[in-house]
Amino acid sequence: MSELFDIRKFDEYKEDNRREVKKAQGGLPNSLWETYSAFANCRGGVIVLGVIENEDGSWRTTGLKDSRKLLKDFWDTINNTKKVNLNILTERNVEVYEVSGDVIIVIEVPSADRKVRPVFLNNDIMQGTYRRTYEGDYKCTPAEVKGMLRDAPEDTPDMKVLVDMPMSVFNSDS
Repeated sequence: MSELFDIRKFDEYKEDNRREVKKAQGGLPNSLWETYSAFANCRGGVIVLGVIENEDGSWRTTGLKDSRKLLKDFWDTINNTKKVNLNILTERNVEVYEVSGDVIIVIEVPSADRKVRPVFLNNDIMQGTYRRTYEGDYKCTPAEVKGMLRDAPEDTPDMKVLVDMPMSVFNSDS
């Protein structure tokens, strides 16, 4: 996968701004999609299904009853533009592991290129766009969404080279 997740270090991990665990025993949790959006709109991260967080922050596997069905549901949903506007994953981003006799699914979500942000849910760019802060997924404000849209074009305003500018517009002291 990446430096974000190494199965050999499973017992060392805790949730943070780049790692999130979800029990997923009753199927894909709704919060999975908020985390996907948040990771895609920020620095990326890893979602681990079939794991819960203990009170001390350590992880414990709960296992997945039918990982094949969960994978099918996951790929069907992430490719449904009515749920998620953009799938930025490939099969290389999703791995199935066995830990302590339990099956878990690890989903590595890369940071979406600024040209395709925001990644949002339920066909609602203003209410369905999330960002990741510490261990939480938070709805973006309209200003944050507008900022992503502003920064999406190939050439942003701050990339333009100014020519024929009179020197009087510049502060020579700075």
